[in-house]
Amino acid sequence: MHTATLITFIIYLIALMLLGWLAYRQTHNLADYILGNRKLGSAVAALSAGAADMSGWLMLGLPGALYASGLNQIWIAIGLTIGAYLNWKWIAQRLRVQTEQANNALTLPDFFHYRFQDNTRILRLLSATIILLFFTFYTSSGLVSGARVFENSFGLDYTTALWVGTIVILAYTFMGGFFAVCWTDVLQGLLMILALIIVPVVTLYQIGSWDLTTQQIATINPELLNPFHDTSGLEIISLMAWGLGYFGQPHILARFMAIESASQIPQARRIGMTWMIICLLGAMATGFIGIAYFAKQPLLDPEKVFLVLSQTLFNPWLTGILLAAILSAIMSTISAQLLVSSTTVTEDFYKGLFRKNASPIELMWVGRFSVILIGLIALWIATNPQSSILNLVAYAWAGLGSAFGPLLIFSLFWPRITRHGAIAGLIVGAVTVVIWERLTHAGLIPFKLYEMVPAFIFSSLAIYGVSLLGKTPAVQNKFGE
Repeated sequence: MHTATLITFIIYLIALMLLGWLAYRQTHNLADYILGNRKLGSAVAALSAGAADMSGWLMLGLPGALYASGLNQIWIAIGLTIGAYLNWKWIAQRLRVQTEQANNALTLPDFFHYRFQDNTRILRLLSATIILLFFTFYTSSGLVSGARVFENSFGLDYTTALWVGTIVILAYTFMGGFFAVCWTDVLQGLLMILALIIVPVVTLYQIGSWDLTTQQIATINPELLNPFHDTSGLEIISLMAWGLGYFGQPHILARFMAIESASQIPQARRIGMTWMIICLLGAMATGFIGIAYFAKQPLLDPEKVFLVLSQTLFNPWLTGILLAAILSAIMSTISAQLLVSSTTVTEDFYKGLFRKNASPIELMWVGRFSVILIGLIALWIATNPQSSILNLVAYAWAGLGSAFGPLLIFSLFWPRITRHGAIAGLIVGAVTVVIWERLTHAGLIPFKLYEMVPAFIFSSLAIYGVSLLGKTPAVQNKFGE
């Protein structure tokens, strides 16, 4: 590793810590720590939602998929784009308004608790447990990804790399909470989009032209140019169904809840979708063009295509920035998930179940120490990157999306939904994901279908059917508009 690259990268890490310290000075109570006291501007909310969403998949997984299989991998990006747009269009404004109406709810479990006047607290406990379960595994997977980048880029052993990444993330999340996570997301989002423009453009320049690129790829395998190659209609549906997950991702929905005013959401949507589309196109182009660039010496690990191009084509100073962009994608998602998990512990368990009258300062510090606790649990899981428990991460997106997505949509748009319907939807969505994935893995389902599809459908049917069996809820007029 060149010294200039290392220096550039260290400067990036210091900048994250500085942002965390600045955010610490702006964080005075739990509302600040959890949702930034609902003061996010449209640009910050948009870039933070995008950076929190994409994770290392954007820089490693998607380019790797295009490099390995060609254009038949574009469907997941199309599905995600549609899902993200509809999430901004349908959910964001209503969620911002209705969470404030629901006793200024700071978390999704908090919102569901007040939305359904759930004196039994079953909804709060159930939804909080689902968040903690999936996010702890999700976070540990991100720590593994970050450690691998540190390991491959700087020659650190895996354990040292894991601790370095974890300490930096925990430090700025602990200090500044939501402000720190969102401000660092802006820096990280800008680095990501810069990297995903520069790398494919420079690689294409090295090859010569787009025509030469496609000719080279056609020589290797003309099917790589066909988006329908080796892809059935059911597989296309499965890939595009990833977009359904957006309706139930707490770390993304929190940005909608935190924006300063519902009137700013249209502008945030335009900024966020522009950022997302450019990043997705850049990631896909990197993998696709990489097929031609590495035609003579194919990569053994497709997911390293962005990493290898960054190290091969650029001077050490710029390579450091590009490596920082990869870590940005990973770290922004981890910090967002850590914060949602810690606020769930603080607001939904500690305050909701044990210390209802706890002071704002006490709750803020409980939130901070929850970040450390959950981070260390995720770190412990990540110390064994081959642990079978990490297989849960493969369907964490589906689990969260299917448990919370249908429930949130019905809660915002259908006044007739009942508390029992909400509980049924949560359980059916989460359980279907787990059972369907295991049945598929065991070969008991004769076709491949992403577990998000049946889980989302069954959860919706459970909410609708159980709600109709019950009495019309008294709160329908308050939340039905």
